[in-house]
Amino acid sequence: MKAHIVKVGNSHGIRIPKVLLDDLGLNGEVELMVRQDQLVIKPGRHPRAGWEERFKQMAKRGDDQLLDKDAASLTKWDADQWEWK
Repeated sequence: MKAHIVKVGNSHGIRIPKVLLDDLGLNGEVELMVRQDQLVIKPGRHPRAGWEERFKQMAKRGDDQLLDKDAASLTKWDADQWEWK
């Protein structure tokens, strides 16, 4: 499949056919990168995607406790001012 580069304001773009977007599951934010002489478009990554669900699973297993409860405070501020919520 071929596409034309078109002017979009001060930039340029290409129109990606819907069938390709649907096949790849691309929507919203994407990542662009150059590999050798190719432009690669990937779904946008979310660095903390899935963390909330994993934390819930940890809590159910009782695996959400600090490993070093008696860790020494680095400063007096830690002991006097810091409050875990």
